[in-house]
Amino acid sequence: MPFPRTPVAAALVSLLALGVTALTAPTAGALPDHPAAARPLAPDSPATVTVTGEGSASAPPDLAVVGAGVETSAKTSQSALDAQNKAAAALLAAVRAQGVADRDIRTERVSLDAVYDHTGGTARLTGYQAAQSFSVKVREVAKVGAVVQAVTDATGDAGRIGFVAFDVADPAPLRSGAREAAHADARTKAEQYARLSGRRLGRLVSLSEDASSSPRPAPSAADTPGAGLGGVPVAPGEIRATATVTAVYELD
Repeated sequence: MPFPRTPVAAALVSLLALGVTALTAPTAGALPDHPAAARPLAPDSPATVTVTGEGSASAPPDLAVVGAGVETSAKTSQSALDAQNKAAAALLAAVRAQGVADRDIRTERVSLDAVYDHTGGTARLTGYQAAQSFSVKVREVAKVGAVVQAVTDATGDAGRIGFVAFDVADPAPLRSGAREAAHADARTKAEQYARLSGRRLGRLVSLSEDASSSPRPAPSAADTPGAGLGGVPVAPGEIRATATVTAVYELD
């Protein structure tokens, strides 16, 4: 009794009948001599250190801005304005006599206001007040006190001194010095962290400026020489600029 043929057996018989050699699995010797190379692993990212550097630079001021003005009161608006005009003219003449150029004198505000008395719950007009304020740039710091004194002498009770602010004419060198100091501070910190980690400091990966300040007056010692020669004593102190940076370094 013939055995039943499976589909696979039937296919082999058909191939043999046609003279086709049956396919066989490859032997070990038939495998390729050089198998495909394995994909290399991505190198590990280098270790880095991130630090913040802070720096500042200072210099003595080489100019000052004086806020000066006049203020007068009178029964009528015209009388108040006339008194204010007279006092303002005296102020301008005084600062010009101290060598301040016209280009360094600027009117900041002019006002004429009614003055009321609110006693008893009712507003009663009592007069008028006129005022004018100026900014006066003094390019010789040693003359600041003399300019302030000249203003008060020329204007009497009408004179007003709002402020004296010291500054530098060109702030760029101070800002540059502050950035250099901040960069050096960041590198010093990074070198220390590298040494503590048993590594060497590698290349700079990134550097960003977090903040910088415009030059401004720095606290001065009590014995700072005054700049009020021949007038009101003032202390110029120093002008300081600051900068903060964040740096990222590789560690070798």
